[in-house]
Amino acid sequence: MGILDEDVARVREATNMVAVVSEHLALKRVGRRYQGLCPFHAEKSPSFSVNPELGLYHCFGCGVGGDAIRFVREIEHLDFATAVERLAAKANITLRYDDAAVTKDRQRRDRLVEAMTEAVAFYHRLLLEDASGGLARRYLRSRGVDGDVARSFSIGWSPDRYDALSIHLQQQRFARQDILDAGLAFVNRVNKLQDFFRSRVMFPIFDVRGDAVAFGGRALEGGPKYKNSPESPIYQKSRVLYGLNWAKADIVARSQAVICEGYTDVIAFFGAGVPRAVATCGTALTEDHVRVLRNFAPNLVLGYDADDAGQNAALKIYQWEASYEIRLSVADLPPGKDPADVGQEDPARLAAAVEAARPFLQFRLERLLRGADLASVEGRAAAAKAAVALVAEHPSDLVRDQYLMQLAEQVGIDVDRLRQAASGAGRPEAPRRPDSAGNAIRPRPPAHDRSEIEALRVAVHEPALVAALLDEVLFVDPVVRDAYGVLASSATFHEALERAGGEVHDLLERLAVEDLPWGDDAGTYAISVLVQLVEAAGTRRLAAMVRSGDDRASELKAVLEELVANRSAGTWSVAADAAAQLLPWVAGSGEE
Repeated sequence: MGILDEDVARVREATNMVAVVSEHLALKRVGRRYQGLCPFHAEKSPSFSVNPELGLYHCFGCGVGGDAIRFVREIEHLDFATAVERLAAKANITLRYDDAAVTKDRQRRDRLVEAMTEAVAFYHRLLLEDASGGLARRYLRSRGVDGDVARSFSIGWSPDRYDALSIHLQQQRFARQDILDAGLAFVNRVNKLQDFFRSRVMFPIFDVRGDAVAFGGRALEGGPKYKNSPESPIYQKSRVLYGLNWAKADIVARSQAVICEGYTDVIAFFGAGVPRAVATCGTALTEDHVRVLRNFAPNLVLGYDADDAGQNAALKIYQWEASYEIRLSVADLPPGKDPADVGQEDPARLAAAVEAARPFLQFRLERLLRGADLASVEGRAAAAKAAVALVAEHPSDLVRDQYLMQLAEQVGIDVDRLRQAASGAGRPEAPRRPDSAGNAIRPRPPAHDRSEIEALRVAVHEPALVAALLDEVLFVDPVVRDAYGVLASSATFHEALERAGGEVHDLLERLAVEDLPWGDDAGTYAISVLVQLVEAAGTRRLAAMVRSGDDRASELKAVLEELVANRSAGTWSVAADAAAQLLPWVAGSGEE
């Protein structure tokens, strides 16, 4: 269930592809195309091409491509429906959904986000202006958070009143059920709404799109230190990361994300010039969090004590590294201090902690050896045993051996003895890498017959010029033949792209954005390409007839010779007539 196909098509047609792409990179017009540096991989020479007529993009360096919807999805890391909705809003198109329940669910979600957004504004206003927020303002200043920072992160204050927010939201015409479903209140014993948060510094949590979905509340006196919004239709703790809406641009630019435990930790990293920090919302780091972050960057840095969870956490991290092709490191923080403390005392030291981050296994080994007795034989043996156990958990034999060689020097034990000890420890099998969903760099396309490629290019850009002569039987290359087949049987080019898959899809997409070679005379170029294609097919057909003893071979040969002579002389109209005579011989042959 989702947006009606015809509405998706309307959005696609109404979207100015060049304008959308230009919001994220500089484009330069080259002929009928626009070119720029690809935003999806590092490059110095532009290989990113946009076809404004077809509304498509393709990078000849990394292979990514698609339409405006795909571009917005990839560049802003959105799901399909959200990307369509964003483009529809720009084009002033009202979307319809193919199921009434879907439409109702989308409207319901929007209403809950509106309630949460109003709550953010309400709490933020109380922090900045209300006398009751004085305690919170003093606390924040003591943590190095001034008014400008509070405004940047929309920090708020929930007063010590049981229904202040509920009353305000009802005055703003939010229904009782809206407030309950958003997790902003609950029904108390006398069947009245009671605010979920009271007397807390409020850190609003936004999803990756920037929609307010939850809160984290910090108590200043009494009660649990932190309290998070309950899960709701708009908030799932295991998927949402605090600060990702602000950090995603720098995460992509630096190919690195810093993962913290607390809201003030994220704010401290931003203040230290590291605006790529996010925090789990009151939960441990989960695979869903890793999956979300991997869409933005392959390098993840833990900005907290990464050894507290022990072996189980280590095994999960190694599995995530193998499954998602990430590299997980640990920031070099002073022992016993969290990022918020370090950032307040010495912001430069906090930034340096990220720069000096060490691989996860290296961090664990260094910690273990720092606390070991390496002065005695017994102490070194005990340290070696514990360290070998840590190394043995890593799934890569190459990585294990490198660490064992380093360990041998540190504990004074022959490396072969350490290898023998490590080989006796069992290791979980590294899981297979999951589908990258279009995030991986695709290999360069295979080579195809140039005459067939050129004929297909004309069919993509100027289909009317080749409709009378082009036929699937003229193509020998199976990928090119399949591409022409899906193109010829589709009402539009975009329909053909949607139906195509694999190499066929990639070939069509690439041809759509390549520079056109025929200048201002597309007609002559199309005829020349078709004549050469029919000539090749006719030559194959003639050879087959001669081999089989078909007495019509001489008749075919005469037409073929006429085509060749006029093709050589450049008399393309006569050559085209000969090609038209040859086509029934080829197309009707059931060619071998």
